[in-house]
Amino acid sequence: MIKILKASIVALAFALPAAAMAQGKIAVVNLQEAILQTDLAQKRLNEVRNEEDYKADKAEFDKLKKEFDELVQKFQKDAAVMSQEQQVAARQKLASKQSDLEHVTGKLQQAEQGAGQMLLQEMSPRVQEVLRELIATEGIGLLLQRASVIHADAGYSITAKVTDKLNQLPAE
Repeated sequence: MIKILKASIVALAFALPAAAMAQGKIAVVNLQEAILQTDLAQKRLNEVRNEEDYKADKAEFDKLKKEFDELVQKFQKDAAVMSQEQQVAARQKLASKQSDLEHVTGKLQQAEQGAGQMLLQEMSPRVQEVLRELIATEGIGLLLQRASVIHADAGYSITAKVTDKLNQLPAE
């Protein structure tokens, strides 16, 4: 009886991996990262960054950031000897500069995100094609979006493979 039980356990141990293999492997993908890492995405992002409006906003950002950093250093250095009114005025000036900096940062991010969103929509059919191919060739039975997964070892990710395949597709 014990021999039969042991043989059943051994058979079951061999059968479980085979059953799991029949169902396919599990993989995760970050589609946004896969698309934004492509050569085309990098080219489009550089085009956005070379537009005059973007360059002007970037120059404004750099100027405001430098002024803000200088104000912070001056405040930290002089705060101990400042009167209460001077400290309040300095804090208000810092808050105003920070607000300006956040506004310009938002404009820069909006320009980049707009280009990214257009690219995501444009490349969606190509991504679907690449995913179908990878699912078939890799034997993937379950593909999850990386954002919906709590933990996955790097070995489960096919994001880099998706980027590589997208880079290999002919430009439309």
